[in-house]
Amino acid sequence: MQFTTTQIIEILGTISFAISGSFAALQRRLDPFGVLIIAFVTSIGGGTVRDLLLGDTPVKWMRDVNYCFLILATSLLTIFFRTHIKKFRITLFLFDSLGLGLFTVLGIQKGIAYGLSPGICIALGTITGCFGGVIRDTLLNTIPLIFRKEIYATACIIGGMLYFTLMYFDLKTDVAKVLVIGFIFALRIVVVRYKLSLPKFGY
Repeated sequence: MQFTTTQIIEILGTISFAISGSFAALQRRLDPFGVLIIAFVTSIGGGTVRDLLLGDTPVKWMRDVNYCFLILATSLLTIFFRTHIKKFRITLFLFDSLGLGLFTVLGIQKGIAYGLSPGICIALGTITGCFGGVIRDTLLNTIPLIFRKEIYATACIIGGMLYFTLMYFDLKTDVAKVLVIGFIFALRIVVVRYKLSLPKFGY
């Protein structure tokens, strides 16, 4: 069976966010069912919101239950190997950043397929990349990253702008996808490593 680049990105993104959600739940000492629920909403949350906005229903994971099985298998493996991973926070951060890049590109591609303007495509990419994490953090009673000073959604937006810039110069689509995913992932690492952030306002 041969997979397209988009399908590979979708599978990798689902796995990345399932691991991210599982580790976030394990940090809060949830039981296996709780870990599975958090992994599930982290993986499908952004794509579900995107598809509902586009009117593409039933949403993807309802049409293809293989994604549900993929999330289940990933969550169980994460639980099983949790004792071999000492630094939960670093693992959670890396897989969350990778998932962010992968799903941002997926959202942009979906918008392009619907013939939408670049700005709306970037917005869809940001929603696809961020909203699974928003739902995850809300269920875990944590302020979502997107609402904190840390550069998160901004990375999706900059990545989306880079994607359309690369396409303007007639770069191959598959190459542009890989470059944007790598850029968003690297940007998140640089931002956290050097404690870069947007201005924070308050009283």
